[in-house]
Amino acid sequence: MIELKNINKVFEVNKNNKVIALQNINLSIDDGEIVVLKGASGSGKSTILSLIAGLSKPTSGEVIVDKKHIAKLPDNFASIYRRDNIGFIFQKYNLISTLSVSDNILLPLIPLNLDFDELNSKLDIVINRFNISHKKDSIVKNLSGGEQQRVAIARANINNPKIIIADEPTANLDEKLSLNFIEQLKELKSLGKTIIIATHDPLFFGLDFLDREIAINGGKIVL
Repeated sequence: MIELKNINKVFEVNKNNKVIALQNINLSIDDGEIVVLKGASGSGKSTILSLIAGLSKPTSGEVIVDKKHIAKLPDNFASIYRRDNIGFIFQKYNLISTLSVSDNILLPLIPLNLDFDELNSKLDIVINRFNISHKKDSIVKNLSGGEQQRVAIARANINNPKIIIADEPTANLDEKLSLNFIEQLKELKSLGKTIIIATHDPLFFGLDFLDREIAINGGKIVL
């Protein structure tokens, strides 16, 4: 369960200039839900994702994930929380182009100091699940856009996180790749993941497997 209670977020540009990013946000997301936060760029969608991921803290209010008050965690504990609970799917993949598929996928496991067999076991699970096993030794820069997308999704799942966060995941994809990504979301949902997507892409609106669409405008949840 994810709960945002009475969240306000204000960014101070300088002493005389403040930007109100979120205003009185109250939101609950159940385990296993797939939720789309929709709205124009700058509406506050990404700020909500950042709070849930423990990447930033609210100016006021509470962020609670599985009864843990995430906003109160010191930075080092927030990092552990992200490592153990959150998988990220980024707008531009954020892959290291000169490394292999396997190396990119395994990067989030580096802090765990796992042995070779454990690493390979986890790797095998995700590269097979997301149909990228035949490319595991390929250098990322030599992959197609669709293949890079699957690598990014596999990396987001290498720690078997409970929560998947996707920030404008189709912003740089053509319609075919965007539809492929949507099919991958169905797979993630079948695995019981809680998925939160921030997007203004109309391809996501009205999908039959979504649990909810939440409109954000001017830092507020609107009906």
